[in-house]
Amino acid sequence: MPSFERIGSETVFEGRIFRVVRARFRHADGEEVERENVEHGGAVGIVVHDDEHLYLVRQPREAIMRDDVLEIPAGRLDVEGEAPEEAARRELAEELGLAAEHWTHLTTYYSSAGFTNEELHLYLATGLRQVQQPEVEEEERIEIVRWPLADLEGAIDACVDAKSLIALLLLRRRRD
Repeated sequence: MPSFERIGSETVFEGRIFRVVRARFRHADGEEVERENVEHGGAVGIVVHDDEHLYLVRQPREAIMRDDVLEIPAGRLDVEGEAPEEAARRELAEELGLAAEHWTHLTTYYSSAGFTNEELHLYLATGLRQVQQPEVEEEERIEIVRWPLADLEGAIDACVDAKSLIALLLLRRRRD
């Protein structure tokens, strides 16, 4: 249990992916503070490899005005009641048209605990096979990038995306 309690809140903005909440908290010493927090349903990311290649993606990231960001496949936890590993399986099929025989949970972390509750679940997927890509409602412009696994350091150096960096660094640790 935290040493503080939430004593009130109001939704300032509600969008498709997140909402912004202004909340008041009372700490154990009686001091009250106000915070603006981003509430997010969470996400998954998948490190995918077949012992020869990493499977990464590039897609436009309008928030940072770039279309060259190298990332691991990932997606939101946006299906009611879906467990994180099931979401990862769904995203792997949607983004790469792949399924994996072996799944390993790498870590779960908060993307930026100072202002959001977004929790990310990272997985390693191996033992790959092709599957039919399901039709996706959202317009996604995904370029699949096969990166030589032997050049894992190069992939790490090419990444500017936090979840991808964390996942690739964890993969490197496992392979050392």
